[in-house]
Amino acid sequence: METKHSKFRLPNSPSRWLSGLRGLGAFFLVLISLSVNAQSLDDYLIIAAENNPGLKAAYTRYEATLERTRQPGLPDPELQVGFFLKPMERFMGNQQADIQLMQMFPWFGMIGTQKEEANQMALAQYQLFLEEKNQLMYLVKSTWYEITKIREEIGIQQENLKILTQLETLALIKYQAAGGSPTSLPTPATVQKSSPSLSAGSAGMNSMAGNTSPTSPAMNSSMGGSSMASTGSAMSEILRLRVEIKELQNTLTQLEADLEPQQIKFNQLLNRGIREEFQLPKEFAPIALEAQKLAVLDSIRSSHPMLAMYDHEMAAYDQQARMARLDGRPMLGAGVNYMPFTARAENGMMMGGEDMVMPMVTMTLPIYRKKVNARIKEAELMKESAALERQKTENLLAMDWANAYRQWEDAERKLQLYAEQTELTQQNLELMSTAYTANQASLSDVLAVHHQFHDYQLKQLYAVYSQYLSLAQLEMLTSSSFSLD
Repeated sequence: METKHSKFRLPNSPSRWLSGLRGLGAFFLVLISLSVNAQSLDDYLIIAAENNPGLKAAYTRYEATLERTRQPGLPDPELQVGFFLKPMERFMGNQQADIQLMQMFPWFGMIGTQKEEANQMALAQYQLFLEEKNQLMYLVKSTWYEITKIREEIGIQQENLKILTQLETLALIKYQAAGGSPTSLPTPATVQKSSPSLSAGSAGMNSMAGNTSPTSPAMNSSMGGSSMASTGSAMSEILRLRVEIKELQNTLTQLEADLEPQQIKFNQLLNRGIREEFQLPKEFAPIALEAQKLAVLDSIRSSHPMLAMYDHEMAAYDQQARMARLDGRPMLGAGVNYMPFTARAENGMMMGGEDMVMPMVTMTLPIYRKKVNARIKEAELMKESAALERQKTENLLAMDWANAYRQWEDAERKLQLYAEQTELTQQNLELMSTAYTANQASLSDVLAVHHQFHDYQLKQLYAVYSQYLSLAQLEMLTSSSFSLD
């Protein structure tokens, strides 16, 4: 098999995905104009990113969280209006009402801190969206590779069936050469009829040991029994091959049945109809990874969305602790008190009647410190918890990275071994088939080599499939792609 090479590329930036998702509608119109045969895995990944409802839901949650950054601001002003049912007599006249308007102002920096905390939480939600995207891309790729593997396996089994059919043809020729009727192919009924003859042949061979005369009836019986035994042996070989063929046909039927749920899964990931057609790659060749092993681990630690999410969460908890400290500071308020007056008659003279306007200043007194200290402690503990969760996640990601590379390296070793074994076994199979045609090898020997050759073919396919799964997992862990030349 020809080997493809893979080069490591840096992760996609969040801004690229933000603009990319908003422009997916226009891009999808372009995709519709393409024929199915022109579509590649990258095209289907874009369709999945646009159509998948789970990914849309994750992005909508991010947009909803982003709205929190626009919510912090000044408290609403307070307006108090009181009317006297009977005007109150004052020196300034009769007071009709008392109107107060007050605006409270949080301590300096509180609004900015609230906005920053909301922004950090929105960025954390965005990283969850990116993780959802990575998981979706992995599911699409792994399902794509699974379908390709099944299709390739069907091709191998069909080739295997072709070889068994050719062996059956050779066995039929041998059966006819041994005296079998060309118009009466071996069936269970003919095998039952042949049983007495085979018994007679066996008895003739036993009597041959006691009488060595070449003209004796026992010798003639032995020769006839040998001919019948040869016919029975050829018949047995045909039946054995037909059993193998039936089993292989059942395997092919099962593989065809296994394709359907995988095709449905692939279309559902793209949020399309379950019967939608899609184009598979023409080959499933081995690939070579050129990225340095430790460089991939560094990329995981620097770009994985879950680690970035915990970083933003810790930053948000820092802002929450700062908000709690600012809540422990006084809130200042400024307002005005308006009191309308009407003139009143006193000793025949009109007194007062001028309205009063009184500026007001207020301040809260945060003397209860327990709740403030508790909120600060809560934020600090939550930050510590997020740091521990980040360390745990980083360790798990390193384990996934190690397992993916172990699987990759194991597949590489197996591919090299199976390629050599397949080539040697194929040569051996050709020699054994020729020897069987010339009656120099038994069918059991031919089938043993054939099964070995078939087994190496499947193992080689599974190793390539394991390579592609490892590649998809590494791309998911690094939030990037490995381009294939």
